[in-house]
Amino acid sequence: MNEITATGQSVTEAVNSALAQLNTTKDHIDITIIDEGKKGIFGIFGSRPAVVKAVKKPDPIEEAKRFLLDIGEKMGALIDVEVKQDGKNVQFILSGDKIAILIGKRGQTINSLQYLTQLVINRYSNQYFNVLLDAEDYRKRRNDTLIQLAERLASKAVHTGQKIALEPMPSYERKVIHSALAGNRKIKTYSDGNDPHRHIVIEPFKTR
Repeated sequence: MNEITATGQSVTEAVNSALAQLNTTKDHIDITIIDEGKKGIFGIFGSRPAVVKAVKKPDPIEEAKRFLLDIGEKMGALIDVEVKQDGKNVQFILSGDKIAILIGKRGQTINSLQYLTQLVINRYSNQYFNVLLDAEDYRKRRNDTLIQLAERLASKAVHTGQKIALEPMPSYERKVIHSALAGNRKIKTYSDGNDPHRHIVIEPFKTR
């Protein structure tokens, strides 16, 4: 039940009745006052109850989960979606027999799905959510690969004395590179270019 019409002796009572019937709170519904009601003489004669229409707002996380399930079905990969929420950070963990289809080469598909899922969840929300999609510990494996890559290219930059531009990456992957090399005093890292081509540059400090 996502929509009801409720009545009461006042608008407030009608709204409270709607909340009780929908088993929700006021910030999760949209209220339309159909009739403000009328107390009548002595509160009895000519009285008319207040009438409100209450529509339950879609749950942003459930809408995002439904989006992922639908995408998986359309791609021929039936999936299960586990949700973990920590404040404004929401993680969707995907699992299924054909999950590799949703990860894609170098994680391109899962990165695109993550971007689309973030658009979906924030379209239905009054607050901004940060979304992370993961499948088969892909993010951890990818982070380990990025850290190894960062260390190897940093050594190369120091050895050759030339700056090195990495391939374009999403912002959270660039953060992994920046963090991995933050303690290396022989190089500096910075991001260059515009999305979706924004990338990290590793530049050695010049020594005299």
